[in-house]
Amino acid sequence: MPIIDVTMLEGRPPEKKAALIRELTDAAVRAIDAPIQSVRVIIREVPPEHFAAAGVSKAEERAKLASGDAKG
Repeated sequence: MPIIDVTMLEGRPPEKKAALIRELTDAAVRAIDAPIQSVRVIIREVPPEHFAAAGVSKAEERAKLASGDAKG
């Protein structure tokens, strides 16, 4: 039973998440011949203040962009 675990920033609309689930399921079926009934997809949504790269959270990055300070 393939389990596909996706972590992404929160905020996407339900129809986009549903599309992602369908596409990932279809990819697993094609790639490894998994029976569709056996494919599991888990989406974990993370708030922007809990997701960071290079020591800067996405919330901080967005705040800087909104204030016009793209360089930090």
